[in-house]
Amino acid sequence: MQLVCPAGNLPALQAAVDAGADAVYAGFRDETNARAFPGLNFDHAALREGIAYAHKRGARVYLALNTYPDSARLPQWQAAVDRAAEFGCDAIIAAEAAVLAHALRHHPQLPRHLSVQGSATTAPALRYYHERFGIARAVLPRVLSIQQVERLCESAPVPLETFAFGSLCIMVEGRCQLSSYVTGASPNRHGVCSPAKFVRWDEQDDGSREVRLNDVLIDRFEPAEPAGYPTVCKGRFDVGGEIFHALEEPTSLNTLSLLPRLARAGVVALKIEGRQRGVAYVGSVTRTWRAALDRYSADPERWQSQPEWESALSAHAEGHQTTLGAYHRAWH
Repeated sequence: MQLVCPAGNLPALQAAVDAGADAVYAGFRDETNARAFPGLNFDHAALREGIAYAHKRGARVYLALNTYPDSARLPQWQAAVDRAAEFGCDAIIAAEAAVLAHALRHHPQLPRHLSVQGSATTAPALRYYHERFGIARAVLPRVLSIQQVERLCESAPVPLETFAFGSLCIMVEGRCQLSSYVTGASPNRHGVCSPAKFVRWDEQDDGSREVRLNDVLIDRFEPAEPAGYPTVCKGRFDVGGEIFHALEEPTSLNTLSLLPRLARAGVVALKIEGRQRGVAYVGSVTRTWRAALDRYSADPERWQSQPEWESALSAHAEGHQTTLGAYHRAWH
């Protein structure tokens, strides 16, 4: 299985490649990708340099163009596809039909991967994208059980990629309205969940901190309590007089224990989430999964997850806890 790792900037790309990534995925410094945070992503010169670095070491570079433009902004996405082909990207990761159509029409030699933002969770949906836009791979949303993934691998017309580690999304990707409800800016159209310009931190007299998103109180942290970036889904809310994580607790997906099952199912690539994370995260998580995949490749019958792998991954998990998420659903 291919190990696909995040690259939010050039140092992260280099760290991922050096740690054993088979491929990295990156985005331009604009709203054409779903991690359009200030200071993140690549300008043209940096992406060219990153592609050269990766290719020299046998790794691939995929360009994320996974947001949804409106008709007025579509030329910006089309130009980004053109740049991906010009710079030598190994594939684009896209969700919007017009973006995929432009790539097919003007750059048929450039592989097209259906983004997780495309929300394709059934074989007929995957077949449609394959027949209409010639996709070479599809990334599955993180809402499917392992049984559903296995059945899709049997019936899908294209190879499938699944998320292996990183931040969870409780929505079917591409269909979240929480951020746009609070801020008016959609992560699917403007490239970021909880845009930084709407975030405000207020330190209180007792040392606690309140974080607001467009003046909506999302969470309150005690003086020594770790605080993550505020998103609506991971906020704490007053529900019936009780304050708790009403939608989702801060935790990270970790499917390491499912690696043999995913391999037997025929999953072709494992994706690490985290283009917004730093070099230390990218390097450590990539090395851990590289070791696990190499061990499995060498001896699949006797493969077992190692305590040091789980410890390394937990250290980088949100809330320092991990979950199998929807991969394990007792009620499925």
